[in-house]
Amino acid sequence: MSIQNNLLEIKNDLPGHVTLVAVSKTKPVPDLMEAYDAGQRIFGENKIQEMADKHEQMPKDIEWHMIGHVQSNKVKYMAPFVSLVHGVDSLKLLAEINKQAAKNGRIIACLLQMHIAEEDSKFGLDESELQQLLESEEFKHMENIRVTGLMGMATFTDDETQVTKEFTRLKAIFDSLNELPTTNNLQPSTLSMGMSGDYKIAIDCGSTMVRIGSSIFGSR
Repeated sequence: MSIQNNLLEIKNDLPGHVTLVAVSKTKPVPDLMEAYDAGQRIFGENKIQEMADKHEQMPKDIEWHMIGHVQSNKVKYMAPFVSLVHGVDSLKLLAEINKQAAKNGRIIACLLQMHIAEEDSKFGLDESELQQLLESEEFKHMENIRVTGLMGMATFTDDETQVTKEFTRLKAIFDSLNELPTTNNLQPSTLSMGMSGDYKIAIDCGSTMVRIGSSIFGSR
């Protein structure tokens, strides 16, 4: 199967309200261009330097999403162009994104990463940390970021019941976020959950954005 065929098959399978992020980390530019030529415009990378290099080489109508864990000292390299940062898991990181966005005269959209998996290896906030962040004075004064929703990763397991439970919990947290008054920097509309192995379950649980790599580009 070609990248183009894989992509079209997945897109035909997705409901209209679900956005597809093609996870292109470690893949060479010609592979990304094959997806681009098939109509894909949103690509997800997990290393800022690799994303910046690809951004330099590829068409400028691409939306670049940072989907990996972000180190604060690297934010400045993506601030000029990144469209959405998926993995914001601390107030400190959000403050750095806000600072670098201001330097570039931009407002950068961010998703707050929630820890929903039973594995300790995953990053993310718990519900009380989310509440503390949103209620902090520092957050309220950030003018160059916009929190547009939440992101989370389920436990890596074949147990669909557990995955469903974790995604359902994240959807409930997302719904509670939507009950808060929207402000300039809090406008939740995106729930990013689901990858190649579990995106169908994620969509059934309410995901509006899926991150799919190996099912498009082949295994790494």
